[in-house]
Amino acid sequence: MRHPEFFDQVPAITLYDPLAELLGAAAGGQLDFHYVDVVRLAGHSCPTVAGAWLMARHGLAALYPETLPVRGGVRVELRAAQDSGTTGVVGAVLGMITGAAGEGGFAGLGGRYSRRGLLRYGLALPAEVRLTRLDSGAAVLLDYHPERVPAAPAQAELMPRVLAGTATPEERARFAQLWQARVQSILLEHADDPAILTLWRGE
Repeated sequence: MRHPEFFDQVPAITLYDPLAELLGAAAGGQLDFHYVDVVRLAGHSCPTVAGAWLMARHGLAALYPETLPVRGGVRVELRAAQDSGTTGVVGAVLGMITGAAGEGGFAGLGGRYSRRGLLRYGLALPAEVRLTRLDSGAAVLLDYHPERVPAAPAQAELMPRVLAGTATPEERARFAQLWQARVQSILLEHADDPAILTLWRGE
């Protein structure tokens, strides 16, 4: 897969997955996720996918400040319904990284390692997303504000022609470049910007 070079500059998210270790899928249970992995999942790279990536990165770091995050050990809850806007995309990315799954997820082995029911939508939350450790109950709340990294004016001007199929090949290429430039800014220049991603501890 050929992709923009900046994808490889985004720091990976590393977790410990006890199920992967048990079944021999990963030595020591260590799994490394790269931004390109969630792009493959979503089928595209956009501010929403980038925001879900950053929520996973910062949320897990806050929940596990001294150890690797435990994949399958975190409940993921979203305020909006799954079919509301881009919420389903955010949930899919968070679920991939954390291992959390809905009612169709892995049921576990011998009463352990279940991922089922750990990804939930449409809850009354004070933030867009809540991540909760299953072992300790520690939780973090997260809100993402992509509008604070606005698109270039030329991107908005080109979008109608691109979507209508009337843009020239040059215009399409320019639109794609501008689109990914915004994603790059979010992931690299604003990755730790509290104006873009707010996080606080809460129940």
